[in-house]
Amino acid sequence: MPNPLALIAEITHRCPLHCVYCSNPLELTSRNEELATADWLRIFAEAAALGVLHLHLTGGEPLARPDLAEMIEGARQSRLYTNLITSGVGLSRERLAQFVEAGLDHIQLSFQDSSGGPANWIAGARAHAHKLELAAWIREHQIREQQTGERRIAFTVNLVVHRQNIDHLEEMIAALEALHPDRMEIAHAQYYGWALQNRSALLPTRAQLDRAVAVVAAAEERLRGKVRIDMVVPDYHARFPKACMGGWGRQLLLIDPAGRALPCHAAGVIPGMFFDNVRDHPLAWIWQNSAAFQKFRGEAWMPEPCRSCERRQEDFGGCRCQAFLLTGDASATDPVCELAPLHHLIEDAVREHATAGPVPAAREASFHALQENTAGFWSYRTDPK
Repeated sequence: MPNPLALIAEITHRCPLHCVYCSNPLELTSRNEELATADWLRIFAEAAALGVLHLHLTGGEPLARPDLAEMIEGARQSRLYTNLITSGVGLSRERLAQFVEAGLDHIQLSFQDSSGGPANWIAGARAHAHKLELAAWIREHQIREQQTGERRIAFTVNLVVHRQNIDHLEEMIAALEALHPDRMEIAHAQYYGWALQNRSALLPTRAQLDRAVAVVAAAEERLRGKVRIDMVVPDYHARFPKACMGGWGRQLLLIDPAGRALPCHAAGVIPGMFFDNVRDHPLAWIWQNSAAFQKFRGEAWMPEPCRSCERRQEDFGGCRCQAFLLTGDASATDPVCELAPLHHLIEDAVREHATAGPVPAAREASFHALQENTAGFWSYRTDPK
């Protein structure tokens, strides 16, 4: 079994934002269940020894952890390339400098839209203005590092696309371009966690997706050699499923805030599976011996038509979590696949959500006011108790 290439460290589920498409589980880990600093530093060292190259510090909002700089420094000492995935809320100019000094290699800053009103409506919090300010600070660091020849921090902007913002994608790309990122990730919402609960409000139509693909293609051509653009399309409009996380337990592993080791963000939804905890076992043992990581490796578990399909080494039968969430069986062929016996579930969902209902006015308000205003339209992510 090859070694994992990346470790996703969900260091907390706490978050000041309430994004309606959040990939976190509906049942969130509370603060008193979170791993201690020493546990995370040990995990980073074990990950490096196992062959991991990339560390993604995420959440929730990782900035909610006051020990984040210590974690970044520990990851650097373990020779891991460290990426901070953040909303930016809680990051001051001084704290950013502290992270860069500690050895942060890359920062990925999320955006919900191109202007404050719609962005804050989607996030359920007034955060857009600070994101713009933070992007300017990151740019200042990059310019100074370029002038002095110091190690340069890389900068990615991430935009989650869905029915409520997709029609002005060109405007959003232009707004992100003005922030001078190295990379732009245009990621359509993936329907797990809170996004699945809000699917009727978020799933774009096929016509919307086709226009978005054309807009991104034009932007890629215009920005070639200046900004790299990556696009993640929604499964529901694909002919075949994605190789989720590069295949179950094949390329990466995720540690949740309480220390459970999972093959992906959503694996915890699958009933009857036990995910070993890094408090009880070394990371190498979990990767190599854990029953959860062995469960869907290889091809022995595959039903037909996956087992005899020529694509089985490309998509590995699709996403196990999506298969369970849509069919009730984690061993089923991902219904996204046009060859899946239950593909009609995807066709039915696309047809059902093809016509948009009334949309509440996008407006800035307190979180509780937004909850009341959008009740019955979508559910905002809540914070762990």
